[in-house]
Amino acid sequence: MTALRILLADDESLALDRLEALLGRMDGVVMVGRAGDGAEALDRIVALRPDLVLLDIEMPGLDGLGVAAALPADARPEIIFVTAHDHHAPAAFDVDAADYLLKPVDPDRLARALGRARVRRGARHPGPLAVAEASGDLWVPDRTGHRRVPIAGIDWIEAARDYVLLHTAERSHMLRITMTDLERKLAGTALVRVHRSAFVRPDRVARIGRSGRTAVLVLTDGTSVQVGPSYLDRLDAILGTA
Repeated sequence: MTALRILLADDESLALDRLEALLGRMDGVVMVGRAGDGAEALDRIVALRPDLVLLDIEMPGLDGLGVAAALPADARPEIIFVTAHDHHAPAAFDVDAADYLLKPVDPDRLARALGRARVRRGARHPGPLAVAEASGDLWVPDRTGHRRVPIAGIDWIEAARDYVLLHTAERSHMLRITMTDLERKLAGTALVRVHRSAFVRPDRVARIGRSGRTAVLVLTDGTSVQVGPSYLDRLDAILGTA
């Protein structure tokens, strides 16, 4: 496995130190540099050509979103935004970020984000994505218009305020839709609603933790998804755990 070459960019030295420490405990990554503001980050990205940048959003001068927007297409690495505020999420996905992490960064969540970035780098010239299921595809907005997301390629979905996040192996997509309307669109597909705020694809479930009327699904990538009490019977029937 080729190591991911990673650049860190944050105006807080303690945040950089923490990320560097977390990365130091992970296999398959190498840190190629650090930057303390957006302008420096932009210069180092162009000079060092990292595979991936862990990029803070709120920095003085040129912020992280500005850095992403300024990068030429032929020098653009994968980007994982790291921020203390979740209200930047729509803008982050609008610039095609691989992922979006909240501070303080959880090591397991970081590892999953790195895995997603690695898959994206290996799929820069992909063949056709998974065949669409019976209800067709979902269209999500991006910087240049709309992107087709095959439902067959979605591993799980979570609600995020007025949006939903569609999680695939390569990246997450943000779509403005209610969970009720989304459930109608997903009728007849393999995705199952397991909580008022979540859908999962049963074949992505690696383990089910149960305690009375409480259940947690652990997906193959390590993600944990809570099952709502009112959805337990439906889940039991589909997964054959009744």
